[in-house]
Amino acid sequence: MEIKIKGERKREAKRQKADMNTYSGRYPFGYWHVIVWWSDERIIRVSFSRNPDVTDGDIPAVIRLYLNGKNRNLSMLKSSATEDGHPYCGIYRIVKEIPYGETMTYGEVAKKAGTNARVVGTAMKRNPTPLIIPCHRVVAKSGTGGFTPSVEIKEALLRMEGVKI
Repeated sequence: MEIKIKGERKREAKRQKADMNTYSGRYPFGYWHVIVWWSDERIIRVSFSRNPDVTDGDIPAVIRLYLNGKNRNLSMLKSSATEDGHPYCGIYRIVKEIPYGETMTYGEVAKKAGTNARVVGTAMKRNPTPLIIPCHRVVAKSGTGGFTPSVEIKEALLRMEGVKI
């Protein structure tokens, strides 16, 4: 008879998930760590943390190169958020097309998406895959606008891309 200790089922589920070719890793970017969960070329989630112990492992090479300013193109990576059925997939598809080093305002994205700027702001805040859907390239009419968890990440990404802020 197998006895499971408390929490072991969750750990076992995580191990099984990892066995299905889902990976996670982290990479430093300034004072932050970029954490990426992915499967092949499909990015499941990207987040930022100041805690270096969040996860072990590496992240996809194209994202590492991007974070070092050596790659301008992440378009080959797919995001689950651009798939049909995601509540903001139309907005995310528009934002994914904003070229490296360029920006659009919340209002410009809203006009293309047939919605309003507040909805675009909400979509950017809930973006599960920043960098892949480059929400840092969506700015306010008069300033950079917000970014979760910190606007300093948005500003650093824009500066890296050569955008004057």
